[in-house]
Amino acid sequence: MEKHTLHIDYLVFETKDALPEADRTLLEQAFVAKGGSHAPYSKFNVGAALLLENGEIIRGSNQENASYPLGFCAERTAFSAAVALFPEEKIRALAITASTILSKVDSPVAPCGICRQVILEAEFKHHQNIKVILSGETGKVFVFNTVKDLLPLFFDAEFL
Repeated sequence: MEKHTLHIDYLVFETKDALPEADRTLLEQAFVAKGGSHAPYSKFNVGAALLLENGEIIRGSNQENASYPLGFCAERTAFSAAVALFPEEKIRALAITASTILSKVDSPVAPCGICRQVILEAEFKHHQNIKVILSGETGKVFVFNTVKDLLPLFFDAEFL
């Protein structure tokens, strides 16, 4: 038996105001996107914003449905829009934030497993890493250089 340890590198900023300007701008667009959320069941509103290689910012928000599995996460909404509008454009970064009327979200929120797979597919498609910026309403902001750090047991595509 061998013991292995996973190591994940990411940056922690005390607030969104401490982010570099480009990252802060993208995160602010995620806050704007959150305003379009339709979350009558979970009361958990999520916004996502993508920065494309051409400088375009694409926003998405979560859209719930009474048939719960048929809803869409904010990240997948943004990625679907980006692929539809700019099918060959590389995605440089993704920012995600959330809020709820039930309590204050003061720590970063992360994408669900399905969304992590969608982001990973985009990294594979363009052979590049996508920066992932995670935030709550307030508090610390986490910045990852690749979604692979959110999938710690990721195996290279050559093994799949």
